[in-house]
Amino acid sequence: MKGSSLNTHLGNIIIDNEVIAQYAGSVAVECFGIVGMAGFSVKNGLVRLLKSDSLTKGINVTLNNNKLTLDFHVIVAYGVSILAVSDNLISNVKYKVEEFTGIKIEKINIFVEGVRVID
Repeated sequence: MKGSSLNTHLGNIIIDNEVIAQYAGSVAVECFGIVGMAGFSVKNGLVRLLKSDSLTKGINVTLNNNKLTLDFHVIVAYGVSILAVSDNLISNVKYKVEEFTGIKIEKINIFVEGVRVID
């Protein structure tokens, strides 16, 4: 199990990176302008919109010096400001994931993989 560890006076708490990615993904798709997470196929070079049950494939979680780095591969809605969407995503994810895990976030990287028109 690859996870993030917290040491408390009562013992160790280990949070699997998959759990952090799932929570961060659910927070991200609630943000205005985010259509969903993007999955990249190395085989044919195509980017596809991931279903809600596989959000974690669009997020990479790493832990360095007890701080998290999150990489998001997202698809944004057509006609919205990518800068505004990114700022909203960063602030929401940073606040909610830090509250959820108790681990500080060092960096959030956003890779916009596509744009979709939504109805």
